[in-house]
Amino acid sequence: MAPAADVRAARLHEARSLLGKATRTWGGRHALSAPTMSAPVDDELVLPVATPLRSVLPGHGLRRGSTVSVRSSTALLLALLSEASAEGAWCALVGLPEVGLVAAAEAGLALHRVALVPRPGPDLVAVTAALLDGLDLVAVAGVERLRPGDRQRLAARARQRGAVLLPVGRWPGADLEMVTVSGRWQGLVGGGAGRLRSRRARVRVSGRGAAHRERVASLLLPGPSGAIAEADWSVRGMPTGVERSMEALASDAEREAG
Repeated sequence: MAPAADVRAARLHEARSLLGKATRTWGGRHALSAPTMSAPVDDELVLPVATPLRSVLPGHGLRRGSTVSVRSSTALLLALLSEASAEGAWCALVGLPEVGLVAAAEAGLALHRVALVPRPGPDLVAVTAALLDGLDLVAVAGVERLRPGDRQRLAARARQRGAVLLPVGRWPGADLEMVTVSGRWQGLVGGGAGRLRSRRARVRVSGRGAAHRERVASLLLPGPSGAIAEADWSVRGMPTGVERSMEALASDAEREAG
């Protein structure tokens, strides 16, 4: 069995290799040799998000340098990343081995700009910090085990580098907190036959400063194609009893994932 020091070194090497690949592919936009990354220009201060989410986010997007915690829904996390990824931003998913590439692609992420570190182990902080040095959005799970000082350092790193840190779970002091508060599945007909097509959901957004006023969006998460979509409340859902059972199963799965 490899010594612990060798395992830690391998994980950090993996994170830095992913970061180096992103930098080379993107023309060296993020200079790794510089001690800090220069501040983004004005038109790059906000990263785009899918249209259904714009109305509930300050500035209608994800502000660079911010920390946005995502709770209760992996689908919501992927929806937040999709538009920026499609427009050229680099993303990382850290500590999320349950997120498959098929699901990410269906949500709209550009897979060639997605770095995956599914099992960072005890080096979660170091790996996340390395990725924040050069990528635009870094989503990280397992944050409940971090010490307050580690959370503060990672949030400060995101501010300094102009990245967006997306912790999956509770994060005291986050600039924004996004949580799926309810949902109803569509697609089944009488007797529970059919195929689940989409989930009508409500997403609640709250935060500090300009985002202190709570906002709620009604949307399809996921929509019929797998990507987030505007909610069509005129569509009849499944029978109430079946719907409630599926909501309970979905909620249990999402709690385990996030």
